[in-house]
Amino acid sequence: MAHSLVSLCAREVVRDHSSSPFWLRWVPRELYRPLLDAAFTSCKPLAVGELVQRWPERTLRVGGRRKRGQTAPNRLCIQALLLAIVRGLSDQRYALQILDLCGLQGDEGSMGDAMGGWSLTVALCTMVVQARVGAQRIQRREAERERKRFSALERERDVKRERGPWKKGKEANEDETSTGNNELGGKDRESIRSNGNLGEDDVIRGVRRRMEIERKRETGMTGVGCSRKEVEEVDVNSDVLIHVRADLFVNARSLERVRVALSTQGPLKLQCRYLRVEEISVSSIRTLLDLLPHQGLLGIDVRYSSLGVSGLAELLPLLSAFPSLNSLRLHYCNLDFRRDHPGQEEALRHLSLGLAKLQGLQRLSLTALRLPGQLRVLLSSLPQPLQILELPYLSLRPADLAYLSCSHHASTLRQLDLSENCLDENTLPSIRRLLSQTSSSLQHLSLSGCGLTDGLLGLLLPSLGGCWALKSLALALNPLSMACLTDLVRMAARMPSLRHLLYPNPLEDYQPGLPDLPSSAQLLDWPLDEAMDINTTSSQLNRVLAESGRSDLCLTCDLLNYDKDLVD
Repeated sequence: MAHSLVSLCAREVVRDHSSSPFWLRWVPRELYRPLLDAAFTSCKPLAVGELVQRWPERTLRVGGRRKRGQTAPNRLCIQALLLAIVRGLSDQRYALQILDLCGLQGDEGSMGDAMGGWSLTVALCTMVVQARVGAQRIQRREAERERKRFSALERERDVKRERGPWKKGKEANEDETSTGNNELGGKDRESIRSNGNLGEDDVIRGVRRRMEIERKRETGMTGVGCSRKEVEEVDVNSDVLIHVRADLFVNARSLERVRVALSTQGPLKLQCRYLRVEEISVSSIRTLLDLLPHQGLLGIDVRYSSLGVSGLAELLPLLSAFPSLNSLRLHYCNLDFRRDHPGQEEALRHLSLGLAKLQGLQRLSLTALRLPGQLRVLLSSLPQPLQILELPYLSLRPADLAYLSCSHHASTLRQLDLSENCLDENTLPSIRRLLSQTSSSLQHLSLSGCGLTDGLLGLLLPSLGGCWALKSLALALNPLSMACLTDLVRMAARMPSLRHLLYPNPLEDYQPGLPDLPSSAQLLDWPLDEAMDINTTSSQLNRVLAESGRSDLCLTCDLLNYDKDLVD
C-alpha cells in the first residue's frame, strides 16, 4: 500500500514540468527512483532528463525484464536519458558510474513508440562518440586556458629578468656619484658588467621559452612535430567516468558505427551483455568480439548469416575466450550438412571441438540448420548439461531423439523446443522417455507443428501429465479434433503448475478441402470456416476448464501473440 501511494504521488509530481525547479532541489536521494519510474510511465521526457542529469547514486538501471502487460519505455524518454548522461559528464558532482540498460529495448515493429534493439544500439553508439567529442572540446578549452595563463606568467617573469640588470646598473651609478670613489666605482662597474652578462642569459632563456610555447601551440600543444591525429589520441586517453552496459543489435548497416563506439576511448565505455548480429560475415563477427571485454558477455545470437559448418567451426573458438558466455543462438545460418560435400566431415569434427570449449554454456538454440542425424556429435561434446535446448526446424531423425532422451542433458532441461520436427510412431518411445527424464525440471515445452494426430497425442498425454513442473505447453498447428482438445484441456487442468496452454484450431473449424493429414504450413494458410465462430471453440474449452475447478490457467490459440516468458 505504501509503495502504491509513493508511485501515485510521484506521478503527480512529474506531471507538471514547469514546477520541477521548485521540487528538484528538495528531493531526497531515495525518491529519485520512484520519480524516474513515474516519468517513464507517464512519458515525461523532460522530467527523465532532469532526474538522470542529477542522479545521486553510483548505479542507474533502466530496463530489465518487464512484467506482464508492462510496455517498453517511450523512445523520447530514452533519448532524453541518453542526452542527460552526456550533459552530466561536465558536472564534477555527478555521482553516476554505472549505467545498466540491459533489456531496455522493445520489440522491433511493435505497437507504440518503443525503441527497438537496433535503434537503441545506434543511439548508444552516438552517445559514446558525442561524449568523446565533448571531452576533447573541454580538454582543448582547458589546455588553451592553461597555455594563456602560463604565457602570461612567462611574460611577467621575462619582464622582471630584463629589468633586473638595468636597476642594478642605475643603483651602482648613483653610489659612484655620491661617494666620488673611482676605485670603488671601478669595482661596481665590474660587478655591473658581470651582473649584466647574467641578465642577458636570463633574457635569452626567456625568449627561447616563448619560442617553444609558440611552436607547441602551432603543433597542437603536445610537443614539436606531433600531428593533429596524435594530439587527438593523446586527448582521448582519459579515465572512463561511466561504464554503459547494454544488449547490442548489429547488422551490416550499423556495423561500422558499433565498431567505432567500441574502440572509442573516452568518458563513456560501452559494454555488451547479449550480442545479436544479423547478416554479417564471420570476419565481421570476429572484429566485434575482439573489441568486447572478455568479462561480461553472456550470450551471442547469430541470425540470417551464411556461416556454413566451416564458418561456425571458425567462430566457436573465438567464443571460448568469454568465460561468462552461457547462451549461443544460431538462427537460419545455412548449416546444411551434406556428407557428399568435400570437407564437411572434417568441419563437423572441428565444430564438435569448438563446442567442447564452451565450459559455461547453458542455452543452445539451433533453428533451421538442417543437421539431420548429427545431434549426438553436437551435444555430446558439451562439457556441462544444458538447461535450455531449442531445436525447431532441425529435421531431427529418430536416432537424434533417441540420443537426446538418454543424454546427460535430459534430466536438467528447463525449456525444450522441438517445434516443426516430425513426430510419429517411430519417435514416440523416445519422446515419452525424454518427458519421463525431464518430468521434475521441465517448465516450458513446445511441440507445435510436429504432426501430432489424435492418436499420437492420446498416447502422449500420460507422459505430458507427468511433467508436474511444466508451466507452459505449446501444441499449435497440429491436426487435432475438438474431442482431442477437450481431453487435452482436462489433462492440463490436473497439472497444478501449468499456467499457459497454446492449443491449435480444431480441424472442425477449417473450411472443407483440408487434407486428411495436413502439414503445419497447410494449417497455417488454410482459411477457417466463416460459419464456425472461433469464440465458440474457446468458450467450450473454457467451460471444460471451469468444470475442473481451474481459473489460473490461460487457454489461447493466438500463435502470434503467445509468449511463454510472460508465464514467469
